[in-house]
Amino acid sequence: MKLSSISTLAGILFSSLVTAQLSGTVGPTTSTASKAATKVCNILDYGGVASTSTDNGAAILAAWTACVDGGEVYIPAGNYGLATWVTLTGGTGIAIRLDGILYRTGTASGNMIFVEHTTDFEFFSSTSAGAIQGYGYTFHADGTYGPRILRLSQVVGFSIHDIALVDSPAFHLTLDTCSDGEVYNMIIRGGNEGGLDGIDVWGTNIWVHDVEVTNKDECVTVKNPASYMLIENIYCNWSGGSAFGSLGADTDIHHITYNHIYTQNSNQMLLLKSNGGSGSVYSCQFTNFMGHSNAYTLDIDGYWSSETTATGDGVLYHDLTFSHWHGTCLNGGTRAAIQALCPSGAPCYNIDIENFYIWTEAGSEVLYKDENAYGTGGGLNTGTSYTAYSVVTKTVTSVPAASYAITTMAADLTAGFAISNSIPIPAVPTSFYPGLAPISAKLG
Repeated sequence: MKLSSISTLAGILFSSLVTAQLSGTVGPTTSTASKAATKVCNILDYGGVASTSTDNGAAILAAWTACVDGGEVYIPAGNYGLATWVTLTGGTGIAIRLDGILYRTGTASGNMIFVEHTTDFEFFSSTSAGAIQGYGYTFHADGTYGPRILRLSQVVGFSIHDIALVDSPAFHLTLDTCSDGEVYNMIIRGGNEGGLDGIDVWGTNIWVHDVEVTNKDECVTVKNPASYMLIENIYCNWSGGSAFGSLGADTDIHHITYNHIYTQNSNQMLLLKSNGGSGSVYSCQFTNFMGHSNAYTLDIDGYWSSETTATGDGVLYHDLTFSHWHGTCLNGGTRAAIQALCPSGAPCYNIDIENFYIWTEAGSEVLYKDENAYGTGGGLNTGTSYTAYSVVTKTVTSVPAASYAITTMAADLTAGFAISNSIPIPAVPTSFYPGLAPISAKLG
């Protein structure tokens, strides 16, 4: 990722922001060009065929094996079937250039593409037209789930960019115990039901930016354990919304920043969810959230009923800042715009809510609810005893229109994608947050 299109001053400010949130450099340690110069392993030379009726799993694995110590696995433009899943392990200085489209034709569970124990890795499309079509609707129409599309585990120094992941039979992109990575210029399109997560990430020193997600579950969600992540310029376009969790025993999440998050027609703008458990979430910032037509807005739920109660007094949330939130919710009188319901055994503290301007689309009031939650703003308890107390509700009857007014995105969907029909492959967008250009230009 380069800053060539950003002015010197803006580049300095931008670099400072990134440095402040991450613990080191991110992305591959060698360039795309140097990998290709080392060796190109075209899957067509390893038995691959540009046909959706051909299983290209073995060809992809053979090309990976040939380039595993350095090079580029190349999937040229064209349509390719994938009936058997591939586990790609032990790579160093290796890239996968997906300029074609992979179509799921197999029915096994697991992960369609699983990359593990690899360093200096890049997965990208040089034309921004590469995609993986999961055809998840063939499972979902029958009330079942299938494989995940793409999973990375214990991958260090990586990037994923300029691709589309579409209609996964289960989760779309999972980053499992990864570090020093960057994900950007992506679009994820899933069906309108739960269990079809967009991006789930845990690990350390990871930058996710300029991503659009459609589904009805996690948009970009941090799992445990996680530290030093910057998640920005995210477009949750008819989604479940962003979240932490579900969290349970031994939670250790800290120094996470979400910035410039646009969310519309989603379950929530942000949900921090746990039920029982132990450990803590701390030193996190959530700034410049904007959205409309969402069921919930800011929701800290230490009694999340969709999760089985874990052993422990509860996850402790502390030293969290929520600032500059603007927009509207569906009905702030029935679902509180601010809900901070912290565990009685681990009351939240140092929760700061400032410049929070959310109004309701139905009715004439917005509720703020808090329980065992200490801090400033949003009706929170300003005391310092940090003892348990019952739910307190505050009613807000007006918010200045100029404060909650937002600019919407032209690409806002007016409905989710049915789970019984194929979802079209979209183009990678050129905008992910109102008024902001992507940090890196599309390649194609």
